[in-house]
Amino acid sequence: MLLTSAKKLRSMGIIGMNQRNFGLISRYNPRHLYPLVDDKLRTKLLAQKAGITVPTLLGTVEFQHDVKLLGEILQPHEQFVIKPAKGSGGKGILVIVKHDEHRHYFKPSGETLQLVDIERHVSNIISGLHSLGGKTDTVMIESLIQLDPVFADYSYEGIPDIRIIVFRGYPIMAMLRLTTHASDGKANLHQGAVGVGIDIGTGRALHAVQFGKTVFHHPDTQKTFSELVMPHWDKLLQLAAACYEMTGLGYLGADLVLDRDKGPMIIELNARPGLSIQVANFAGLAPRVALVESFESIEATPDQRVLFSKTHFASESNTLSPRQERTRESDD
Repeated sequence: MLLTSAKKLRSMGIIGMNQRNFGLISRYNPRHLYPLVDDKLRTKLLAQKAGITVPTLLGTVEFQHDVKLLGEILQPHEQFVIKPAKGSGGKGILVIVKHDEHRHYFKPSGETLQLVDIERHVSNIISGLHSLGGKTDTVMIESLIQLDPVFADYSYEGIPDIRIIVFRGYPIMAMLRLTTHASDGKANLHQGAVGVGIDIGTGRALHAVQFGKTVFHHPDTQKTFSELVMPHWDKLLQLAAACYEMTGLGYLGADLVLDRDKGPMIIELNARPGLSIQVANFAGLAPRVALVESFESIEATPDQRVLFSKTHFASESNTLSPRQERTRESDD
């Protein structure tokens, strides 16, 4: 798909950067609303006010002189995630899965950090090293999401997340981002995570890519994707659809996770979602955008919009079917 001609891409309904920037972001996302999603702390508080489940906030660090209090803040918590409030692209996120009485902190990979290492990382976040525009930032310390058992064989050293594109309140495309050894346990495609297109209609896996190439199984666990079905699919779609009312943004990317104990949760929102979701789905956004743009008015509730999306944006093909997988492998 990545090597396909421009004419072929247009015929597939692939949206490019210019069309996204000028036809969707500029047209449907008023700039004064960007801070609602660019600042993850504001997003979290907004979601809580709307009754949407989010990871628990354990603490914040806003100023450099408060970094010395970090050991005291972290001590009661066995597991936690440190992230910049205004970060992007997964930059600056540090996951700790356990620590001991000697203040040794362990990453999912098994790498050991000292408190001074975490203090340095937090100081860099505050200085704006990982943030949009390089401006000073606030450090968020959140509870660690517990892996849902359904993903036990589909994820490696991290927690997968679900990206859902929402246009005028309608979920129009979705993908699951699976962590790998190459991605250092982060659900970030350009770092080596696997992107799995998910059928809006059923929650089933459709197509999977890593580094832009089609894959049929997880590179670390060898688990095939053809049997993957998302649990709580309706709830995930409803949460994503509700973000339209919550933010007022007409075109957004909702990032969600499935927690073993708390179920579906929103982790962050994006006013400028990338376009790699089209590669993961082996399908373009343009026809779905065009259909929703044709509406004079939108459905009143998230539930109604989800029902429409499941009916009209369900996939007609699945490149991960066992028969197609065997055919593809025999050609290699």
